[in-house]
Amino acid sequence: MIGRFADAVTRGVEDVANSVTEVFDPTVRLGVTGLSRAGKTVFITSLVANLMDRGRMGGFSGASRIETAFLQPQPDDTVPRFEFEKHLGALTSAQPHWPEGTRAVSELRLSLKVRPSGMLGGLRGPRVVHLDIVDYPGEWLLDLGLMEKTYDAWSARALTRLASWGAEGYAAAMAEVDGAAKLQEPVAQTLAAAYTSALRAARDAGAYDLTPGRFLLPGDLEGSPVLTFAPLPPGEAPRGSLRREMERRFDAYKAKVVQPFFRDHFARLDRQVVLLDVLGAIRRGPRAVEEMRAAIADILSAFKPGALGWLMALLGARRVDRVLFAATKADHLHHTQHARLTDILDAMVSDARRRADFAGAGTRVLALAALRATVEEERVHKGETLPVVRGRLMETGKEAALFPGELPPDASHILTPAAQGAEVWLDGDYDLMEFAPAPLTLRPGEGPPFIRLDRAAEFLLADRV
Repeated sequence: MIGRFADAVTRGVEDVANSVTEVFDPTVRLGVTGLSRAGKTVFITSLVANLMDRGRMGGFSGASRIETAFLQPQPDDTVPRFEFEKHLGALTSAQPHWPEGTRAVSELRLSLKVRPSGMLGGLRGPRVVHLDIVDYPGEWLLDLGLMEKTYDAWSARALTRLASWGAEGYAAAMAEVDGAAKLQEPVAQTLAAAYTSALRAARDAGAYDLTPGRFLLPGDLEGSPVLTFAPLPPGEAPRGSLRREMERRFDAYKAKVVQPFFRDHFARLDRQVVLLDVLGAIRRGPRAVEEMRAAIADILSAFKPGALGWLMALLGARRVDRVLFAATKADHLHHTQHARLTDILDAMVSDARRRADFAGAGTRVLALAALRATVEEERVHKGETLPVVRGRLMETGKEAALFPGELPPDASHILTPAAQGAEVWLDGDYDLMEFAPAPLTLRPGEGPPFIRLDRAAEFLLADRV
């Protein structure tokens, strides 16, 4: 208790010092979050590139006030730098490809030299606004929902989820152990390995609510006791038993992994982007849609959105005051269906939006593509004109035109079957393909092409520049 108090005091002093500095050198901390395969790396790369070369940013009113934008070393020397140049090179090379996904926390500082506006603008020189972007793995994001759970509550939910995805391998491994027996480390390791394999299999099948997230992407914690536990059904837990040790390690995981991650990154954000591959979930079926909705609800319950008074902000308190929910890969659909995609996402996050709005945070829902990989066409098929998208397929590398089917005009036609546990869509599957990035020819002053990325920047940054 004393140690936690001392840590809080130390951090409070640091936050006050940082806040005083920001009065003269304002900083916006933007968190980019989302589940796996949502496109966090591409979003950050394209946003930074288009803020540096603003030729396409017509929907961002602040673009005209930015004289220049340049990269600087990020303020936190203990966090790896986001590999912007490497990722941009992957997207803009002669043989473009998607960059590797996020595997650890990283940060990037983009400094904006902003021309003042208003009646007194001519009397003042330009000022600098720092944009600190924090990126972290989607797998780790899922752990935020564990902060308020006990080991027994987590075990019950984890076992139910795995049973619904057919994890026979872990059930067989669990049947071989006695939770009340004395702990033997090889048994704990075998059980944890079996549980990790079950999580990976469920993820490949379309599951999203998979915890602990570090089991899927352990980083430098791989093999440590804090990642060597697994869910067990309720039962006796005498001192020194396997079940007692599983519970202790679960609590240690929350205290030593989840809480520091939340404190050091989430609790220091000003603006939040939540990216979701809604189309990918729809393609996998109703169960995947419901899994995504439930996972996001758990994650967002850990946020503390809302507006802060100027005095609290000066004293170092931070609270997310704007949250953008974005359905990615909108370029996989013709623009005539983007409004329907937006409506589906809006319905999926409606509870979280209402909580954020009530707390005083502004929210926005968008369908976007941080990098446009397709072009739109109309094709005649069996006498009917269809709106299609054409691009280079990931699997074959060949050009293809695709009509994935129409999303329903009412979002409940997607969410209701998902909530009711339907196995398949009643009106057939959605034929959504994965496209590779297209070769680009960028003119001077232009960033990579996108869909509505400028509107995202308008919502997140316009008031700060």
